[in-house]
Amino acid sequence: MSAAPSAGTTIDNLDELTALVGEPIQRVKDKVRPALHPLDVEWLRASPFCLVATSGRDGRCDVSPKGDPAGSLVHVFDEHTIAIAERPGNRRVDGYRNVIENPHVGLIFLVPGRTETLRVNGRARLVSDAPWFDEMVVKGHRPVLALVVEVEEVFGHCQKAFMRSQLWQPETWQPGAVTPFAQKIRETQWRDASLEQVETYYGPEYAEKLYRG
Repeated sequence: MSAAPSAGTTIDNLDELTALVGEPIQRVKDKVRPALHPLDVEWLRASPFCLVATSGRDGRCDVSPKGDPAGSLVHVFDEHTIAIAERPGNRRVDGYRNVIENPHVGLIFLVPGRTETLRVNGRARLVSDAPWFDEMVVKGHRPVLALVVEVEEVFGHCQKAFMRSQLWQPETWQPGAVTPFAQKIRETQWRDASLEQVETYYGPEYAEKLYRG
């Protein structure tokens, strides 16, 4: 067992934080832009995966993954506005509940194999239907809804986290180092089901229902 968290030295003001990590260089300070550059649009159209960070009125936070084939995940209206498709899921919609209370969102867009990311911050709203949903159809299915984001900040994030983690290097992958998903679900959530039932649920038919719920 590790030591208790209380044993650490706490940083509780900005001066202490700055003294520890230092000040960013000028070009890092200046990298935040208020609108999308054409190269940002290129990245968004190539990205099949993003993380959507939100917080509710009470400050509780949520980060939700969103994924679709590249070109279908994000709809770019112009340099100031994008939309992210929502597909059938578990219906918790924690992040969307947050957006209704607090429209501020933070987004990170990934392109597999690339070690940098694109970050977009802005204000969001939910749209239940629109003519442009037709441009986000995947396997014959329109989005359930869309998160429309008015862009306020855009910037590229450097490669260090991905390089340190070796995320895209297959030789470092160890999927067998953790308990299989079905077994984990059986032990933490579906305690009244058998392991065989859980494995069947998450079997081949699960992938076939990704866009039809």
